[in-house]
Amino acid sequence: MLYWALVFFLVAIVAAIFGFGDVAAGAATIAQVLFWIFLVVFVISLIVGLVNRHRTHPSP
Repeated sequence: MLYWALVFFLVAIVAAIFGFGDVAAGAATIAQVLFWIFLVVFVISLIVGLVNRHRTHPSP
């Protein structure tokens, strides 16, 4: 997924050079979607990691 984030970043830079037209709006929308997807995956990974750590090291 990092590859796609870099691709869309480059598309946004090229769109900025050409004057922030329709391509820039599309790239910004895709960047927002990727941000929310990464945020959700991070939160899920954090919760799963905390639950697994708590199961393997029970408190006395």
